[in-house]
Amino acid sequence: MKIHEYQAKELFAAAGAAVPKGIVVHSVEEALKAFDDMGGKPVVLKAQIHAGGRGKGTFLGAPEGSGGGVKYTTDREKIAPTVERFLKYPLQTIQTGPEGQKVSTILVQQAADIAKEYYLAMVLDRTVGGPVLMASTEGGMDIEEVAHKTPEKILKLVIDVETGLPEAEARKIAEQLGFTGTQIDQAVTTMKALTKVFMEKDCSLAEINPLAVTPTGEILVLDAKVNFDDNALFRHSDVAAMRDITEENPAELRAAKSGLSFIQLDGNIGCLVNGAGLAMGTMDIIKYHGGDPANFLDVGGGANKDQVTEAFRILLGDPNVKAVLVNIFGGIMQCDTIAEAILAAFKEVGFHVPLVVRLQGTNVEKGRKILADSGLNIATAEGLTEAAQKVVAAAKGA
Repeated sequence: MKIHEYQAKELFAAAGAAVPKGIVVHSVEEALKAFDDMGGKPVVLKAQIHAGGRGKGTFLGAPEGSGGGVKYTTDREKIAPTVERFLKYPLQTIQTGPEGQKVSTILVQQAADIAKEYYLAMVLDRTVGGPVLMASTEGGMDIEEVAHKTPEKILKLVIDVETGLPEAEARKIAEQLGFTGTQIDQAVTTMKALTKVFMEKDCSLAEINPLAVTPTGEILVLDAKVNFDDNALFRHSDVAAMRDITEENPAELRAAKSGLSFIQLDGNIGCLVNGAGLAMGTMDIIKYHGGDPANFLDVGGGANKDQVTEAFRILLGDPNVKAVLVNIFGGIMQCDTIAEAILAAFKEVGFHVPLVVRLQGTNVEKGRKILADSGLNIATAEGLTEAAQKVVAAAKGA
């Protein structure tokens, strides 16, 4: 689960990090009041969407040269037109896709003079089996680019989940980053706040970029991003309350309500598979044979008729889908049971695109016979290669 920047900053501030004053607004009137409440001092207007690259983004349909979703201003008269643009046009960034994302929330943040920018984050590193603190002097940039071009500029520290971040290690990192004097204490406090949020809230990512140093030596969290492990939300009602479903894919939300693991992609071949590994393998082989998966969909090991039917509704609700591949390995879910569910869903939903089904495993012969005797226009395949070739051809109209 993702949250907005302003929400991430609230978590870091509560954990002890220094965050610039900010006011969340949803209209021109609220933005003007926020500017006045801050004493008419310089502010930064920041569009709040669940995507990075906002500053370099483009408002689709807005006048050319109007700029991205992060705007610095010292002029009260520029507040209204900027906020109007933010709320009127979808913001397209490298992470939103071509359609962009509607902006409904804006953070009016007190501007800060910046002498130097740093990068600070905690991630779950599966290679070491635990959380890792990352820090770099190259703040304000894409960390992937830094890792690719100058990996030596990224400091890493594996964090013990039992003991957390040791004071001595935090101070060592602060010194390696070039902090001196009282800045070391500030940097340590910020690192501890980052670690506290990540560990206590079951995060998958907690990032501060940039972590800024002002000309007077103050260390501030200027931008923040936090993602959470969905499977741990039952432990954090406060985090779950931060969820903004308007920022999420409607099809993915619908699937989650039915206990389906679904991620929408840009292709035209719908996939219905049981098991995450098999789903990934199915997508790979479709791609290998020249097709493009429209989704990742794992119905799980014990899906019932209602879940399979809902899965088909979701797949067929995507106008880009030109064919559907069902790939089931029968274990807990027996092939004859899934075959019956496919027929029921086929009749209830009403297919308007070709359907290819590949079954293997428990009661596979019974399942294949059920499909063959149905009289419905369902193509079958015994092997995964055959299934992929058939569905790719069907999607291409062959």
